[in-house]
Amino acid sequence: MHELSICYALMQQVESIAAREQAQRVTLIRLQIGPLAGVEPELLAQAFPMAAAGTCAAEAKLQLDTLPVRVQCEACGAETDAKPNRLLCGQCGDYRTRLLSGDEMLLASLELERPDDED
Repeated sequence: MHELSICYALMQQVESIAAREQAQRVTLIRLQIGPLAGVEPELLAQAFPMAAAGTCAAEAKLQLDTLPVRVQCEACGAETDAKPNRLLCGQCGDYRTRLLSGDEMLLASLELERPDDED
């Protein structure tokens, strides 16, 4: 299950950001995942508690947002949404498209708790 190794890498990034921002805890981690990213969101959510254990994000909530698949048509130039298994132009139906988004996994945001936030 490579989702666990992805979660461990995510925790390294989260802990680095938390340390830089002098945060005690991370309360929310928001990820954006495209359907073509090669990551199974359910497995990622299951692996998260194991990877987060013992870190500043041990009690954080993991929010997974799905990004759309977008393509640009080489025939008509339109930018449209597409289905992950059918990258056709939504305007003219041509198959000659270029993937614009939908294959990424992005750390969109973190909610952090700092010591001075408790006052």
